Amino acid sequence: MRMLIAALALSSISAFAAQAADTPVDVELVLAVDVSWSMDRGEQEIQRAGYVAALRSPEVQKAILEGGYGRIAVAYVEWAGDSAQNVVVPWTMIDSKEAAEAFAYRLSVEEPDRERRTSISAAIDFVVPMFDDNGFEGMRRVIDISGDGPNNQGRPVLAARSAALERGITINGLPLMTSGEGDPMGRWGSIANLDRYYADCVIGGPGAFVIPVNEWSQFPEAVRRKLVLELADVWPTRESPEASPVLRIAASNASDCLVGEAMWQRRYDR
Repeated sequence: MRMLIAALALSSISAFAAQAADTPVDVELVLAVDVSWSMDRGEQEIQRAGYVAALRSPEVQKAILEGGYGRIAVAYVEWAGDSAQNVVVPWTMIDSKEAAEAFAYRLSVEEPDRERRTSISAAIDFVVPMFDDNGFEGMRRVIDISGDGPNNQGRPVLAARSAALERGITINGLPLMTSGEGDPMGRWGSIANLDRYYADCVIGGPGAFVIPVNEWSQFPEAVRRKLVLELADVWPTRESPEASPVLRIAASNASDCLVGEAMWQRRYDR
């Protein structure tokens, strides 16, 4: 009798452990999107619509379903200053066209919330713990971060990047080099070589890459292309002369990774 009870107990424990185990997925992906005041409401809506369209696209859905497991875990976060991060859509498994459409719908019904300053480092620090105990076990963990300016608040971005890389997390970048588009005066906080800054100071990990966006009309295609590369785990290449260039991770930090902080300090000193 005791042996039978012990066997039943062991069976129950094994069943509970199996139920509690993390769900294996091809990639755990956080879409971390800049909603700082340097972009107006219309531009932020273009951003949101671009991600919605990408998740609904046959190319992205195919990349998801043709992975090893045929499923991914994804979350959508908006960020600005060092205390402004918001999980818009929490961790969700996408394993079918219907699941991708449902995630896109949830994203489409939320409105972006604009905030002050730009802290890429705080965004990374906020996202990294999200991979802990999220119910999924990905073959890869990726932060897909987009923004239109350098870090100007919080700890140095290199420190945040290093902490993420130590956890085995890859960071890819989508720098929005659109500041001043239609505005001859430009906007405070933008830099001309944001793509190089992202390549040198923000992205990292195996196969990390940057896809710059030079005008808002490029954004939907850039997001779609970037997600396909991330989900299919394909090393990025230049697809055509018209395609947005892909910058691989730099061998060394040629950019001034504190340029945003210096710009803010000069503004404050005035």
